[in-house]
Amino acid sequence: MLYNYSTKKILILGMGLTGISCINFFLKKGIVPKIIDESTCPIYLHKIPKIVKYKLGILDPQWILESDLIVISPGISSFKPILLKARLLGIEIVSDIELFSREVAVPIISITGTNGKSTVATMVTEIAKNTGYKVYLGGNIGFPVLHMLDQKADLYVIELSSFQLENTFTLKSKIAVVLNISEDHMNRYPKGFKQYKKIKLSIYNQADICIINFNQKIKNLNNNSKKWIDLKSKKSNYHVYYDKKQAIIYHKNQKILNMSETFLHGHHNYDNALVSLVISDAMEFPRNSIIETLKKFSTLPHRFTIIHNKKGICWINDSKSTNVNSTKVALDSIQSIGTIHLLLGGDSKSANFNILKDYFNKLKIIIYCFGQDRLYLSKICKEKSITIQTLQQAIILISQKAVSGDTVLLSPGCSSLDQFSSFEERGNIFIKLIKDII
Repeated sequence: MLYNYSTKKILILGMGLTGISCINFFLKKGIVPKIIDESTCPIYLHKIPKIVKYKLGILDPQWILESDLIVISPGISSFKPILLKARLLGIEIVSDIELFSREVAVPIISITGTNGKSTVATMVTEIAKNTGYKVYLGGNIGFPVLHMLDQKADLYVIELSSFQLENTFTLKSKIAVVLNISEDHMNRYPKGFKQYKKIKLSIYNQADICIINFNQKIKNLNNNSKKWIDLKSKKSNYHVYYDKKQAIIYHKNQKILNMSETFLHGHHNYDNALVSLVISDAMEFPRNSIIETLKKFSTLPHRFTIIHNKKGICWINDSKSTNVNSTKVALDSIQSIGTIHLLLGGDSKSANFNILKDYFNKLKIIIYCFGQDRLYLSKICKEKSITIQTLQQAIILISQKAVSGDTVLLSPGCSSLDQFSSFEERGNIFIKLIKDII
């Protein structure tokens, strides 16, 4: 179906990279949109063409309500009262992913999940490249998806956040994957976890092949119009088996890959490799290319990466941990004979961290709570918690306490935006502090 935007009054919300890509998308079609940003000084203001009218500092109700089509950037909540009113009036609100979906003619692999989606999306992209596909990776990682339309491709791999899926309706994926769903972004969703889960699962709506990698029942699982692959059921042909501290991927009782032959560590990464294998098999990529790529694949930066291991103390950077479940996964992946020094903190996004209480009680652990929600986090396990203001103060304190056999883990479980510009900056500062102090 071809979409005609020429008669519509189009408004873009958000002046980040997504917003700029939307402007360029419409200008190439000979359409001049308007754009609004809630910031009074957005960093990409200089990239706005002079022909495009803009407003800063507020979501102007007049501009919103006089529009026919609103394209919303993922950083802006769909549940703002003015946007709810716009929907009631019949104004169409979509994401850049929706615009992309309407234009694409080649296969799409769509990947979402609370954790692990960047790693799996990158793994699959590398496997496809190694197979000879001209493939582009975008969405919540890499390029804004609309930029990829300018490239000739055999395949698109897109990583999708719940924010992007909120306003995506016609995405037709060859393969859609939900890696896991756990509590995250509860401050975004008025109806809580059920609403967040429903948005995540919407990735399956128009997919040909649906891969499920988590233990939750999904309605219409047996829908005959789709092919469902459930990796957590006993009937699944794909498994990771653990034998004498070894992790081995099997398919139909045939050994495929011993994870000791890779650079990957931790159960979560073994799961990521398993899902990547399943996606690649569904794409009918040659098995030798799949295994060769997985053997060479290195963990993405700031994802459970050992950055210093001297004097018997292991320092691990897992700054990408931005929700409570990712912290639990990281703790599950540690084999420490000594004390775990956990750096926990930032903006908790109204998540329930009390689910970690019993978990902490079983571990030999000291929890260093820092950042905006340090007081809330320190109450989870008071007798094992230390409250400090900053990451730097925590590193100094740990350097004085840690002894041989201990593990130091930065897995904050929170957004970094209270004290840092991103999880990348948080991780880089952690690395620099260790080099400077240790």
